[in-house]
Amino acid sequence: MKICVLLKQVPDTDNVKLDPETGTMIREGLGSIINPLDLHALEEALRFKKDHSAHVTVITMGPPSAEEALKEALAMGADRILLATDRKFAGADSWSTSKVLSEIVRETDNFDLIFAGEKATDGETGQVGPEVAAMLDIPFSTYVSEIKKTAENKITVKRTVEDGYEYQKIPFPCLVTVLGDINQPSMPTLNGKKKARRSEVERITAEETTINPAHLGLKGSPTRVAKISTPQLMRESKKYSGSKIDEGIEELIKKLKEMAII
Repeated sequence: MKICVLLKQVPDTDNVKLDPETGTMIREGLGSIINPLDLHALEEALRFKKDHSAHVTVITMGPPSAEEALKEALAMGADRILLATDRKFAGADSWSTSKVLSEIVRETDNFDLIFAGEKATDGETGQVGPEVAAMLDIPFSTYVSEIKKTAENKITVKRTVEDGYEYQKIPFPCLVTVLGDINQPSMPTLNGKKKARRSEVERITAEETTINPAHLGLKGSPTRVAKISTPQLMRESKKYSGSKIDEGIEELIKKLKEMAII
């Protein structure tokens, strides 16, 4: 069984800033970590490796510094790590990113199952996983909180939806994006860290793909950030103190009743 995990390195902070001219994220000076939901995707892949003798390949697109995230994945138990890195990939939106990832997945191996986190903490779009599946023309499922392999080379998944849960049966090859409650990510082992330290990350550049250069990076991205602004919270307020406290309480109750809260 062959499994692929799509992983992303994200800023280790909630204070994400965008370049007002390009609309792209400013990453300089920020520490980086593996996207938290991708850790759950990796953990689920490693569970399949243990239970079904699977081979796990982890792929990411990013700057050379993303090697650190890939080596952490290797230390946790992945078998192979691939980094798509090239200045021509820089500034890519979710579509352009998915174009690169899907091409690399297609050229790397005939994977049975592809895992991804439900979304990344820096972009919050949740689009890359489904877009990769669409470009590969394979079935997919999102918001997955439980996965089981069936005897007939299919998986059954439990999806968390607004009204409760939804169950699907999907044939291989397929892609799933997972939620954080699917498992508890494990820590890298000492032997895993030693292996990762000795290992070289396989790099893939734009020239090594068959993608039209017009579809790469910022220039190849059909979506752009048109405007950046900081929201202003405006509200009317009244203050009650001293002998007017009771009046304030009555006013509050009145407002809550008008809002059907009480």
